[in-house]
Parts: sequence; structure tokens; C-alpha cells
Amino acid sequence: MTKMDIFDTSFTQNRELSWLMFNRRVLKEAEDLTVPLMERLKFLAIFQSNLDEFYMIRVGSLSDIARLKQPPIDNKSGMSIKEQLDAIYKATIPLIEKKDKVFSQLRMQLNANDIHHCEISECSSAELKHLENVFKRKILPLLSPLVIDRHHPFPHLLNKQKVVVAMVKNKDNIMTLGMIPVSDTLDKMILLPRDSISFVLTEKVIQHFFPLVFDKYQVSNSCIVSITRNADIHPEDEGFDFDLDFRVHMKLILKKRSRLAPVRMEVEGDLDEKIRRIFKDRIKLNDTQIFVQHSPISFDYIFDLLDKLSPKQRMDLTDPPFQSASMKISMLDYCMKQDLLLFYPYDDFELFIQFLKESANSTDVVSIKISLYRLAANSRVIQYLCDAAQNGKEVTVLIELRARFDEKNNIEWAEMLEKAGCNLIYGFEEVKVHGKICLITLKKADRISYITQIGTGNYNEKTAKLYSDLSLFTANPMIAQDAITFFKNMAISNLQGTYNLLWVAPYAYKGQLMDMIDAEIEKVKNGQPGRIIFKANSLSERDIIDKLSQASQAGVKIDLIIRGICCLLPNVKGKSENIQVTNVVGRFLEHARIYAFGEGEDAKIWISSGDLMTRSLSRRVEVAVLVMDKGIKLKILRILNIMMTDNVKGHRLMKNGRHQRIKNDQQRLSSQEYFIEEARNRIMIDTPKTPVVTVKKNWFARLIDWLRG
Repeated sequence: MTKMDIFDTSFTQNRELSWLMFNRRVLKEAEDLTVPLMERLKFLAIFQSNLDEFYMIRVGSLSDIARLKQPPIDNKSGMSIKEQLDAIYKATIPLIEKKDKVFSQLRMQLNANDIHHCEISECSSAELKHLENVFKRKILPLLSPLVIDRHHPFPHLLNKQKVVVAMVKNKDNIMTLGMIPVSDTLDKMILLPRDSISFVLTEKVIQHFFPLVFDKYQVSNSCIVSITRNADIHPEDEGFDFDLDFRVHMKLILKKRSRLAPVRMEVEGDLDEKIRRIFKDRIKLNDTQIFVQHSPISFDYIFDLLDKLSPKQRMDLTDPPFQSASMKISMLDYCMKQDLLLFYPYDDFELFIQFLKESANSTDVVSIKISLYRLAANSRVIQYLCDAAQNGKEVTVLIELRARFDEKNNIEWAEMLEKAGCNLIYGFEEVKVHGKICLITLKKADRISYITQIGTGNYNEKTAKLYSDLSLFTANPMIAQDAITFFKNMAISNLQGTYNLLWVAPYAYKGQLMDMIDAEIEKVKNGQPGRIIFKANSLSERDIIDKLSQASQAGVKIDLIIRGICCLLPNVKGKSENIQVTNVVGRFLEHARIYAFGEGEDAKIWISSGDLMTRSLSRRVEVAVLVMDKGIKLKILRILNIMMTDNVKGHRLMKNGRHQRIKNDQQRLSSQEYFIEEARNRIMIDTPKTPVVTVKKNWFARLIDWLRG
């Protein structure tokens, strides 16, 4: 039996290659002339950052798995681990080539807008003198150069650290490798003394003045390199003393991240063969893992550049300012009377902050329970939780210390919460807690009531302005009872709880989701229309894919709005003819997870923190809630339908795995711009089911009003 006999791969594709195709879509936004220039540069930075994390996590994980005696076969493509890695390296090459081309185009367009990203060769003699002065005064004292010889062993290079390297020859005519790590403490770029915004990247300045540092050597063939290391730390796989506080354990294992095995080497500039051989030998990489490029290895300087823009440049070259819609209400009073759905960033995340602030200070509130995954750097969520505890309320915080790349921050937040008197739960040894749920308990006289908030995104003020998410507030007593049960189960390490209106992974979520797909199949068998709309970040779970294929074959009409990985290929005869897959990449990161079954007011809709991935359904605590309010259900269905008709930023996944822009006869429609315009134009509507809404107009809108008199 061959591996192709084990899995039906006729309508599925490899997860890793699907993700690379998604990142190609991000890169495509950097080419879109309808996107403001600085926003296009941001998309280029996002593309690079995405690719860095992909290599650190996914390639790192595959590299670990490849060391097993019998590594598994991918159940969506039939590929071995080695075949997947080889395919990834091969698919990365055209992406890097495309990135170089896009960067060159953007650089030319920046020049046309009086923003000059300069190479050393483009600097005048006076400017070179200026750079030399800056180098000697501000850069050279912070450098730690070294040569590689028998007295100076090859150093450990930190993950993603830029290093300027060159071949150097001493007075005895002995050739060796010299290197200068670029410290993170240095400025990202050096401004030139011009009237325009003109700059040279710091690593380029170090490269140019490399001979000043190695003044006793002859220097040749310099370039800039960066090593990407496996950062896929799994603390649940490492035994630890249960008497040891989990925070202490996390602090210990985090130190390992920068020292894990290399998985990629990036080179900016021409790579000398001697340098290639030295690195291949010392860090144990092969040629397929070395990527030579002619654009920056990192675009982290872009955010410094944004701060240099003039007001006119900011207006011309960035997205127009957008102010989320807000409401002048008491959140506690409002949510006790009716359900509320906030749609970030079009609705203001400040309303959730206000919800917490009111809860922290209300004499009616006796307890707050919340789960936390990723938080903003200066989190007011933490502030008001601490305030609540100091005001005598019982505050329980379920905080996930293993939120990837936020581990250190969450450890510090946990310590702060504990000092304020909050009760902490760290989660579980083998699963991450990723669900977003908050329960407020109120007591007035002898009556106890609850408000439950469940969302699709993090309690993070920063990302709530950048990510598209849903947040439901409800005083429904059945949902509150489920939330009470959830927090009790988390406190006693019970992952197998039973709930009425919530789906909670990893125990029952997947089965309940598949039961709902089966219900739509039964509808079709009984002569009724079957309808499924899913919106998620990723779809890779094999059982869900097979169940959706079964529903498609039964005649259920299925729409999937998948931002990133989609291992299911649509429109494959006999497998997925009734499945359409839409992808929207735009100004905001599509992050909401919605699972809708049926149509109209009778539809059953869950909003969720969890994706359709094995890790989400089997190795995470995820929470989904059934939407009960008919008006909110119709609002969610409307959001989904607008996204599916987006013919500006929307693309359809084809059965060959590529994306094609949506073409229809309708007027041009960008779903995100549509929602922005709705938020801008929202007015007060005097109905019992609609909150009073005020929109804070930006300066341009106020100017138009003034001109109109």
C-alpha cells in the first residue's frame, strides 16, 4: 500500500504550501497601486515578518519531527516530512525574488515622494563624512567585532540577529572570517543631512565602515547575514517538577529559544563561496536553506520612518484616519437589558475597557472572571482587573503563560495581578488556553445576575484596532451558567465539562461542530436546503475537511471564508463541487471565527476563538458561543455576505491551490472599506434594540461639514 492509498488527497493540499500561498497574497497587497504607498511598505514588512515566524515555528517543528525514526506522513498531501521541507525551500525562492522586485519598485516610488532609502553608493562625499562621524561616535563604541580562528571560536548567533561578515586577511596573508553583530540597541537607520527624508540602514553603514573596524586586515566580499532558529518551544513536552511554580519553569525554558537549531540563513548582497562554506560547516545548513536576496533582511525600520513623515506625506501616503464608532451608555446597564455585539475595529474596543472599568468600580459587581492570552504593552485590562481586586472584588484570571512570543509579557502580567490580589490559574500542562471569555457577577439586594462576554479576539487594545473581531455581551442565564461551569472546570483541571450553549475544546467542540454539519446533510436528505458558512483563519483539520466534503456531495451549499491556510480545495468533481472558498486580505487582519448553519433568523450561529485546525480542536481550550439574539444573527449573516461579494480585496481559492480575484458584475465593493464607511456614517436610531451611537469624525470629515456650511 502506498502513502497515496492511505489518504484521499484528490481535494486537499499541504498545509505549509497553502500558507506560503497566503503569504504571497500579502505580498500582492504591497504591489496594489490602490493601496497608499506607506501601507504597501507595511505589507512588505508583514510579508517578511510572516515568513520569519513561519520558518521559526513551522519549519522548526518539521525539522524536529524529521528526526523521529518513523516521521509521519501528511494526511492532506501524502508528503513525507523531507518532501514537505524540500517543497518549502523550493517555494520560498520565487517569494524572495518577488519580494526583491516589489522592494525595488517601492523604493523608486518613495523617491518620487521625497523619501530616499539610500545605498552607500548614492551618498555624496559630504554625506559619507557625516556617516563616518555618526559611525565613530554612536555606532563603533557599541560594536563587538570578532575574527574566527583557533583562538576565537565561531560564536553563537542569536535568532534573526543581523550580522555583517567579510573575509579578512591578516599581515601573514592568512584569510579568515570577520564578523560584526548588529546590536538591537542601535538605531535602525541613519538620517542624511538633506532637506528631504533620506536615510541609510545602520547595517549598511557598518558594512561600509567594516575596514575601519578591522584596520589591521585586508577586507573583501562583505555581506549581511541572519540566522533563523527553531523557536517552536513546547514546554508541555519537557518534564518539570510540579512543586516548581509554572512561571519559574517558563522563565527557564524561554532562555532556550535563542539557542535552538538553525533552520535558515538569509543573506543580503552577494555571498562569497568561502563564507558560504564556513557557515554551512559551522551551523550545519545545506544550500537549500540559504537564501540570497537584494532587499533588507528586516523591515523593522519602517515604523521609525513613519514617525519622520510630514503631515502632508502622512495624509498622502497612509490610510486615512479612522475612528471607531462608540456609544454613550453604561455598559453594565445596557448589557443587563439586551445582548450587544461589537464588531472591531469598526466598533470601539474602548467599550470593553469601559465594561471592565464599570465592573471594577460598581458596588453591584462582586466578582470578575476572565481568560487572557495576548495583551497590549500598556494594558488597561490589567489595570482594571487590579483595581477590581483592590476594591474588594473576587477576581479570577486564567492566564496562558505559553502564548507564543508573549510568554515573557504574560509572566510579568501574572506577577502584577497576583500582587494586586487576583486569583491566578495558569492553565494546563498539555493544552494552551486560547478561549476569550469574561464573566461578571452582580448582586443587588438578594438577586444575583450575570453578564457574559465571549469574543473571537484577544483583550488587546492595540490589536483591536488592527484585527477584525466579534465580541458578544449577554445576560442570558444559560450562557452565564455555562461560563460559571467553565471557570470551575478550569480551576479543577477538568477538560471534559458539559455545556449547553458553549462549545469548549478540546473535549466536545469538534464533535459538536461535526454534528451540526450532519444536521445540514439531514436537511438536504429531507428535501430542505442545507447551508453552511464558516469564517476562520485556517482550515487544516482532516476530519472536518472530510465532513465538509461529505456535506458538499450531499448537496449542502457551503461557503468558507478562510484568511490563511486552507487545505481543502474547492470545486473538485465528486468531492467539493458545492464548496466555495473566499479569502480577504486588506487593511485589517481578518480574525473573527464564525460557524453558521442554516439561513436567516432560523440560522444557528456560533462565534469562536478557535480555528478549524487540529491544534485548536485537540490541543487548546477554545470557547464558542451560540448567538441567541435574532437581530445579532442577521447582522453576522450580513457581515459574511458582504465579505463573500468583496470584488476589491476578495479572492477565490481555485482547485489548483491558487487564488483568483473575485470577478462579478456588481459595483466595486471592498468589504472592509464598506464597514468603515458604515461606522463613519452611523447615526442615532431611536429603537429599543439599537444602542445610541455617536461617531467621532476625523478632521477631514469636519472640514467637509464646514465647507458645506
